[in-house]
Amino acid sequence: MGKNPQTTRHLRPVDLARRHGLSTQAVRNYEAAGILPDAGRTPHGYRTYTPLHAHALDAFLALLPGHGHATATSIMRAVNRAEPEEAFRLVDESHAQLLQDRRTLRAVEGALHDLGPTAPSPADEATAPGAEGMFVGPLAAKLGITPATLRKWERAGIVTPRRDPATGYRVYGAADVRDARLAHQLRRGGHRLDRIALLTAHVREAGGPEPLTAVLGDWHARLTARGRALLAGAAALHAYLDEHDAPDGRPETA
Repeated sequence: MGKNPQTTRHLRPVDLARRHGLSTQAVRNYEAAGILPDAGRTPHGYRTYTPLHAHALDAFLALLPGHGHATATSIMRAVNRAEPEEAFRLVDESHAQLLQDRRTLRAVEGALHDLGPTAPSPADEATAPGAEGMFVGPLAAKLGITPATLRKWERAGIVTPRRDPATGYRVYGAADVRDARLAHQLRRGGHRLDRIALLTAHVREAGGPEPLTAVLGDWHARLTARGRALLAGAAALHAYLDEHDAPDGRPETA
């Protein structure tokens, strides 16, 4: 069976660059990084590419929005090394991370919904005589955690209690109690302290959970966009794999 003329047609670096809106140096860099298969060479040493290289570049650029540069590069390297299982593992990890991020968002929404009133009750205020708030021991007991856990959350930036000027003890105001309750719910869901700290910072900046509707809506939109990008990247990668694995689809060397 003869070679497909479309498959064996030679392309110059500038042809790939123009087609994808890149510089010729970027094309050479992508080849050096293993994103593209090795180029062929003319008798004078000039690089020559084929439509297979164009498909590889299509796939890489489609993978970028959903996977990020590092993972997209690793996926393409694995394919070009004829290690499809490694490429599929990397793709699976990105989808698994998206699923985890969706679960985190649902947990955040549930936790914010369950917070209820953020003002301290009279009983809570009574635990810190002469001040609005609670000392570490009563708050820890209220949440069913240890004082050491609250201090760990403080070091992570999740709660920011003030110090009583007379005793130096930590005093947790209404906002701190709210943030501690939120952290407690999310930690029970297995979420990391750094992510919880980012959320409580948003809550503090917004003045409470209620104004975060726009933030959560944007979070939903970004996850949806990432999901669509992963689908688009999968389609382009599938097309490249078909070309890469075809008997006549290998790049020629001069």
